Amino acid sequence: MSKYTKYLFLLSVIVFLVSGKLSAQLTKGQLIDGIAAVIGDEIILESDIEDQANYAKQQGTNVGNKCEFMESILNNKLLIYEAKKDTLIENKSAAIKEMAGNKYNQILGQFPDEKAMLAAYKFRTSYEMKNAIEKIDADNYYGQQKYARITEKADVTPNEVTDFYNQFKFQLPNVKDEVSLSKISMYPKLSESHRKEIIDKLKKIKQDIKNGDSFENLARIYSEDEGSAAVGGLYKNINMGQMVKPFEAAALNLQEGDISDPVESEFGFHLIQLVKRNGKKYDARHILIKSTPNAEELTTAKKELDSIRTLILEKKITFKDAAYKYSDDKSNKFSAGIMTNNQDGSDKLEKLSLDPTISYQIAGLKKGDITDPFQQEDQQKRKMISIVQVNDIIDAHQLELATDYERIKDMALNKKKNEIVEKWVNAKIPSLFISLDNKYKDCNFHSNWQKNSVVTTK
Repeated sequence: MSKYTKYLFLLSVIVFLVSGKLSAQLTKGQLIDGIAAVIGDEIILESDIEDQANYAKQQGTNVGNKCEFMESILNNKLLIYEAKKDTLIENKSAAIKEMAGNKYNQILGQFPDEKAMLAAYKFRTSYEMKNAIEKIDADNYYGQQKYARITEKADVTPNEVTDFYNQFKFQLPNVKDEVSLSKISMYPKLSESHRKEIIDKLKKIKQDIKNGDSFENLARIYSEDEGSAAVGGLYKNINMGQMVKPFEAAALNLQEGDISDPVESEFGFHLIQLVKRNGKKYDARHILIKSTPNAEELTTAKKELDSIRTLILEKKITFKDAAYKYSDDKSNKFSAGIMTNNQDGSDKLEKLSLDPTISYQIAGLKKGDITDPFQQEDQQKRKMISIVQVNDIIDAHQLELATDYERIKDMALNKKKNEIVEKWVNAKIPSLFISLDNKYKDCNFHSNWQKNSVVTTK
């Protein structure tokens, strides 16, 4: 993660925390938190800085230098302020608002009910919390877009990469033990008798509702959807396209209050009730019975994947072609099954950050080896059977141009981008209204934040 991205992320988190704190704690006649700085019409509260520092400490970041920390916040606020005036940056207010609603529902799924969630985040109403999330996403979007616009033409030549390496090689981080892996994963198929058992169970639940039981109560009892069972299976303000297609198609074909027959999706089997529809949004309840395979179905899937493994070892099919043809893992099905790093998109994975199940399975394997089929869970905790091929093993080492050119190039480019942004900041400062609290008057900022600024005291 680049220095800029890290600071922008932390700032966004604090916008969220501060919004919650103010909405929950202010009473009539109470003074609002002190203002640490103003850039144009962007305000930085003292609690922004304090809470951001506290959060960063929890993440293991050293925040001992208050001036350096303050400057990172000032830089990000300036990016956001200027981005909002940039006519070449697309206004995505509607999309951001929609995304905020989706995130709200995702967070809600981690709590037994809405009241518990609002209490934990110190918000009085769902409206306040959704507004705070929307503010976070808007600041992230505008800051990232402006940073990209300022640095879009930045590039480094091979000579600049070499010069960067020679200057900083003793300060560059060591590479930890890494591997490059490819994976094929399959979800075990349910037997017809197992499918019928689940469908019959949902049909019985539907009949119980017709006989007088409430959908809400039965969802609490039977639904296996951790995100909605505790609230009676309810999802509110669902946007079209938000849910998986079988769910949405069934829900939108219902009249308000009606209940569907059992519907199958990649997550299992649903009983769906359309609660309310308003334009392109709707509320719906559902009861989910997951497609959890039994021991026999898991064994069948292992045998099938073992046969595919044998074909690969006998060179009758490549791992790449097998991944495309057989894998159910959409994240790497179309990229030869190659597992990628979520942070930078590379195929180099630190051994210490691997899923423990995969780490155990590849222990002792050599380059080119393929594991036996093994059971693991995806991010939704669905059981699947996988095989993993070891494409490369990279031992821990100090960065070298010969073996790590692309990594060093990225570092050199990030340094150049930060220098471009710093130059841009210095050029913008003289034309801005800037007000800084007196406590920062002795800070030796990299940029000229104190020049032309109004120093305020309390």
